[in-house]
Amino acid sequence: MSEAPLDDLRRAVYRPVRSGNALEDTTARIVQTVRLGLVAPGESLPAERELAVLYGVSRDTVREAIRELADAGWLETRRGRYGGTFVVDPVPRPSEPAIVSPAELDDVIALRCVLETGAARATAERTLSAEDRDVLWARHEAAARAEGADYRRLDTLLHLTIAELSGIPSLVPLVADNRARVNAWLDTFPLLPRNIDHSTSQHAAVVSAILAGRPDAADAAMRDHLAGSEALLRGFLA
Repeated sequence: MSEAPLDDLRRAVYRPVRSGNALEDTTARIVQTVRLGLVAPGESLPAERELAVLYGVSRDTVREAIRELADAGWLETRRGRYGGTFVVDPVPRPSEPAIVSPAELDDVIALRCVLETGAARATAERTLSAEDRDVLWARHEAAARAEGADYRRLDTLLHLTIAELSGIPSLVPLVADNRARVNAWLDTFPLLPRNIDHSTSQHAAVVSAILAGRPDAADAAMRDHLAGSEALLRGFLA
């Protein structure tokens, strides 16, 4: 089973940016691809020409955004036959805790609950193809096997896959944007092994309910899972 993200996940992030702040939005969108795990540490971004088309900006804008992120230590450019723009490994982590207002934290957490419980319910209500079912279970297994820094990337891909399989294309970019904000906060505090074990058990409950076609159970399992993440976020950030 390929670990490549599904097409709608790519479209959710590689979509045109706003024209008014093209450089800033392009830079933020590239960071988002890294935070969401669509491009892993050590992997290369799409070519500048392709990014320009996907984002609807000039190649100069893409080049400037890449230069900004290279200067900030996120990307590196390699020359030669196997060259390109690569995400550094490991990705830089914030040296200071995030400063988040209570109102912003409440907003992001509440929106996440609405989006992700809705995604789990909608996906459980669908008749998934054999390929979709295999992809969903493979994402769960990949996250369950992940170690260290790779866990968050594969955890994120599982959540995005649930949204993608909901059959609601406009839901995917909303979940992606929300998850990118959550990941930016999660990256400011350490991974906790016992929490990861608990999350893996909760992922299994969510995925099993979806595959069994039980929307209420999928909704409840996802709600329980998000409550655990909320507790950590409030504990470290509030």
